[in-house]
Amino acid sequence: MSVAITTHVVRRRIEVQGIVQGVGFRPFVYRVARELELAGWVRNDSAGVTIEVQGDPECVEQLTRRLRDDAPQHARVDRVTLQECELGTGAGDFAILGSVKGQGATAIGSDSAVCADCLDELFTPSDRRHRYAFTNCTHCGPRYTITRSLPYDRATTSMATFAQCPRCLSEYRNPSDRRFHAEPNACPECGPRLAFLDAAGRELRDVDAVAEAAMRIARGEILAIKGLGGFHLACDARNADAVARLRARKAREEKPFAVMLANLASVAAFAQVSASEGALLDSRQRPIVLLRKREGVDGALAGVAPGLGWLGVMLPYTPLQHLLFHEAAGRPAGVQWRDQAQALVLVMTSANPGGEPLVTGNAEACRRLEAIADGYVVHDRDIVVGCDDSVVRALPEEGTHGFQFVRRARGYTPRAIPLAVAGPSVLAVGGYFKNTVCVTRGDEAFVSQHIGDLDNAPTCRALEDAADHLLATVDVTPALIVHDLHPDFFSTRHAARLAARYGVPLHGVQHHHAHIATVLAEHRHRGPVLGLALDGVGLGTDGGAWGGELLVVAGTRCDRVGRLAPLMLPGGDRAAREPWRMAAAALDRAGRGAEIERRFASEPGARTVASMLALGVRAPPTSSMGRWFDAAAGMLGVRQRMAFEGQAAMLLEGCAQAHGPVPADPALYTISADNELDLTRLLARLADTDDAGFGAALFHATLVAALADWTARTAATKALTTVAGGGGCFLNALLSEGLRAALAQRGLALLEAQAVPPNDGGLALGQAWVGLKSLAGTS
Repeated sequence: MSVAITTHVVRRRIEVQGIVQGVGFRPFVYRVARELELAGWVRNDSAGVTIEVQGDPECVEQLTRRLRDDAPQHARVDRVTLQECELGTGAGDFAILGSVKGQGATAIGSDSAVCADCLDELFTPSDRRHRYAFTNCTHCGPRYTITRSLPYDRATTSMATFAQCPRCLSEYRNPSDRRFHAEPNACPECGPRLAFLDAAGRELRDVDAVAEAAMRIARGEILAIKGLGGFHLACDARNADAVARLRARKAREEKPFAVMLANLASVAAFAQVSASEGALLDSRQRPIVLLRKREGVDGALAGVAPGLGWLGVMLPYTPLQHLLFHEAAGRPAGVQWRDQAQALVLVMTSANPGGEPLVTGNAEACRRLEAIADGYVVHDRDIVVGCDDSVVRALPEEGTHGFQFVRRARGYTPRAIPLAVAGPSVLAVGGYFKNTVCVTRGDEAFVSQHIGDLDNAPTCRALEDAADHLLATVDVTPALIVHDLHPDFFSTRHAARLAARYGVPLHGVQHHHAHIATVLAEHRHRGPVLGLALDGVGLGTDGGAWGGELLVVAGTRCDRVGRLAPLMLPGGDRAAREPWRMAAAALDRAGRGAEIERRFASEPGARTVASMLALGVRAPPTSSMGRWFDAAAGMLGVRQRMAFEGQAAMLLEGCAQAHGPVPADPALYTISADNELDLTRLLARLADTDDAGFGAALFHATLVAALADWTARTAATKALTTVAGGGGCFLNALLSEGLRAALAQRGLALLEAQAVPPNDGGLALGQAWVGLKSLAGTS
């Protein structure tokens, strides 16, 4: 091919930014340019992808259009800029050049489930990648979890140590091959390898690691299996004894486990699956999707998710996981088995003992999991960035995304969230629970993978590492560090150290202001809103424990204009773990404190709690919505002590769903002249029912009515028509779905978090948004 230099030839430099590395973008540009008979080159750099192209003006214009219109399916083109260049000095071809480094302005793609073409090869006996557990191409496989830095090239990933064999290198260099410039490309001759280790960490030689794993799972053993972003602990979910042993060894008494099934046909026996939920399960991100259980599931999968209305389900997303299901099915020939229901159900839970960070290394797994795992399936491809499975719930209404995050991690991190305005880079360090960090660059926000609760030293170190890695990946230096107002959080103290390191100011943001700001950042909303913040707890500007608030938010300004009536916390933080104490507080508030000892006679501390409440000693007040949920659960006998955060509310929701809807009773709440919503009458009514299901349904229905009434009255007073809802309580489906409908009937639009979780996992985004506003001096 040659391009003559005439007056009808132009040359342009095109810069493309977005998710354009690791998604087959350069090969796509190469093919289109060759098709249009254009000369020039394409390369990766830290800004994204840069193209210089020369040829007929109409063909150059067509290439520019197709960069957006026909981009690879996993790419996201955010910005295309063009610049005229001097014509080249002769005939030329089109080439892919080596990458160059520079100031970052692009993003790494997220990890993606193995594609259908790679699966076909995996199960074709004549294919050279038959049963190879690391099959991938430009359309699938690891990206973020193997990348050390940008630009995204094999040399900057953990695949750098695996030199491609001649056949793989031929695919890598062939423009017509789907592995053209696929950086993790490998085969059994040159790529990573599986191994099986026994309980002592010794490799079993001359065994098929997949067959050994399947056999051991079938006989009830617990295995640690290395995945994309870390290890899973796996066992047979139908084996109640194996599940019980996993719970005991992991010290995870009651928190629900997620399960993995072979395909959608297999899921149908255990959960109801709508079209949107099926699409989420089968998406390239392959998150854990919360599905409504079918009747009898708690018997069939005893101990997996006891007492809850939801089951967390995911489908296989790595070749290794598909191989395990294939092995369990007896290695059937052909492809039909992939769409047929399979018997195997795997518990697949994060290998993070004691709530510490996810295990990612082989030696680390043998050390940290020795008291849990009976064996290990490992490989020699390093995990650079630990990244847990994402957890989502489908939304019943059509929305921007159609689902809500419970945890945002693998498959979605580090996808940028576009912001309404650009500004200097901000680093926000999140809160205490479900920590994440956020870095802004220009008009984009990058939220880290889920880090966890900052209640142990390893997770605190993981926060430090995540902040450093995200800053390095995005290639920025922060101009401001933002943190929660609570002075005792590790994240707050680390923010001070970071501010000193970079010589930049600190900015504290009230917890619930940040929750509402998260929603405003995602929706790129301008102007004031009425914020409805409902969660467990956050330090208020008055030093109190907030958690049920109406706030008028306008950028950096946040005014509290309403709150839930306070409940006492008898015994302080202990009350947040023991719902019976919150029920006692509700009885005391209702003037029925004399009933506490009798109602909670099985609790040794009942008399002391009653005395605390009567005297107002060691019983600080809180306006937390979460504590009202706990009080309801304790009053109805649903749960007296919690084994994990939010358990009482989750069980209460499950009871309400199992019972079915009941009418709200507007006589069971009051709104005072100073805009305090009081649910005391509702809790007193629950104290007088012996039907926990009815009581749970009544609580949810009346709570929705009360919140909608309270919010609508306040919105009218403040002349606002948009409500932003934030906080962990919005993960309660009955509450969030009911509020959407009730506020819509009153003419109010409800904005909610969807790009990040509404709980503290999304807090850092809101902190960063307020920080940007403070730097700009705008509201």
